[in-house]
Amino acid sequence: MEKLPFDQLGLSPEILKAVAKMGFEEASPIQTAVIPVALTGRDIVGQSSTGSGKTAAFAIPAIEKVDPAKRVVQVLILCPTRELAVQVAEETGRLAFFKRGVREVPIYGGQSYDRQFRALEAGVQIVIGTPGRVMDHMDRGTLRLDALKLVVLDEADRMLDMGFRDDIEKILSAVPESRQLLFFSATMPWAIQELIKRYSRDPAWLKIESVAQNAPQVDQVYFEVDRRSKIEALTRLIDVHDFRYGLIFCSTKIMVDDLDEHLHARGYAVDRLHGDITQSQRNRVMEKFRERKFEFLIATDVAARGLDIDDLEVVINFDLPNDAEDYTHRIGRTGRAGKSGRAFTFVSGQEIYKLQGMVRFAKLKIRRERLPSLDEVEEARANVFFEKIRATLEGRQFKPHDRMIDRLLDEGYASTDICSALIHLLQTGAGAGGGAPIPQKPAARPEPFDRGAAPSKSFESQPRDDVAAKPAWADTRSTAKPAGERAPSMPRADDADESGAEAGESHANRKSKYDRPARTGKEPGMVAIFLNVGRKQLVTPADIVGKIAGVTRLPAEVVGAIDIHQRHSLADVKESEADVIVKKLTGIKVKGVALAPARVGVSPQTSG
Repeated sequence: MEKLPFDQLGLSPEILKAVAKMGFEEASPIQTAVIPVALTGRDIVGQSSTGSGKTAAFAIPAIEKVDPAKRVVQVLILCPTRELAVQVAEETGRLAFFKRGVREVPIYGGQSYDRQFRALEAGVQIVIGTPGRVMDHMDRGTLRLDALKLVVLDEADRMLDMGFRDDIEKILSAVPESRQLLFFSATMPWAIQELIKRYSRDPAWLKIESVAQNAPQVDQVYFEVDRRSKIEALTRLIDVHDFRYGLIFCSTKIMVDDLDEHLHARGYAVDRLHGDITQSQRNRVMEKFRERKFEFLIATDVAARGLDIDDLEVVINFDLPNDAEDYTHRIGRTGRAGKSGRAFTFVSGQEIYKLQGMVRFAKLKIRRERLPSLDEVEEARANVFFEKIRATLEGRQFKPHDRMIDRLLDEGYASTDICSALIHLLQTGAGAGGGAPIPQKPAARPEPFDRGAAPSKSFESQPRDDVAAKPAWADTRSTAKPAGERAPSMPRADDADESGAEAGESHANRKSKYDRPARTGKEPGMVAIFLNVGRKQLVTPADIVGKIAGVTRLPAEVVGAIDIHQRHSLADVKESEADVIVKKLTGIKVKGVALAPARVGVSPQTSG
């Protein structure tokens, strides 16, 4: 069945705004089929598996039917497991974000009764729960269903397999006869058909076939990554595999813009595509990408539709797609014309259950791997550097310096020491020609990614309980490629801000190892530059250091003390690089503000 844009499904402006915020740009086949019929009030039997996007198919009509003025339960959604109940509740909450007064709550076994009592007493309109706990609340009198308008049975066949048939029948017998009933089941065994016959009235049967949509030439891998650490994970993967040509998919336009800014600051050659890009800009970006004038295109699903690109090395799902069809459409961009390709997917938190459903629905062949450690990234960079040196030697692509080498040998230095010193100069950027440094391995950095999973294990072989594990890291930073490759990788304050924001910290309380001390006067060999951003824009010293290093490709050591005021900032930089920094920063955006830097003649005193 074809897909339709959400704005053609007869939805309210609040729902359309919410789906746009979530990155849904068009409905999946099950959503296109179910939503218009459900909005008419007719009972529905939907035969579709998890992974087809059915959660939004029933959650959107449910939200539309709620009367926010009435603080009583109007929608009941039954799920077989607590994990699915939480996942459905989270998606329902996002879809109801702009519907003022609409509230939802998940209720399931294993969670505190007190919390559920408080939520039900507060007057929620949408309850998402497992049959056993729903029955428990009904028996206690804490859940009343006399005002119910809609009942949804999600994965009804699984609920019956788990022994919930009696509970389901008791619940359906207790709801008003005028309610609407939506059944969703991957299979239609006799027991399900009996329930449908007994409790539904002239239902519409809507079936979405489960079809294998695998891309056989694509090696598919997923990684469990904390949401705040995705950028670090992405740069490690790019560096360890030395990818040079790929597509990165994000769910929203905002995420595309954000990731584009992050990767630019870290020295990667990227550009972006999304719905706000004009056609003329889109054509220019695509022409440059086909000519490989930059490395990675960051795009949303709709912006990437119809792109005809060959020889992509990798497709990276920075955000998990909405359904299995979108996933297959994305990864099909690589591995074309008989060539092999690679597809990497990042999964955060409860998204693991959504991915499992997509695997079952589309019969995907995707395995879990651990992300590379810092040692592996450093080894990969060293190997790249080694190959460049060997290629230069074999191709004789260098000017002989026999006289200088002979002078060093005559002074008693060993040939191996001479070579080591030259490599050291390249790594530290201290050579005659300057250039970007190769950062050395940081001391005492945590091993963030290894969660104990063997790289060869398949998706199905992973224990479910390891999903809840949290990575023992949140704010590590990627380092740079060898000289001549990418600019030094600098920290992004945005990363630290995201981490702090989730932990409820204020900007004033967050610290960074890249923060500079307040200004106390011009440092030796330094001059001050003025920047037209400050505390009002939530700028931190790490923002300034990262932007200077990312845009100018100079090492972090060119920046000295930084003093951030309310509406401007002052930064000491090396006098020899000041004019270059001012020139290259002009017009570059920080926190949405275009910079207008200027060199100041004397070092200003710190003001409050």
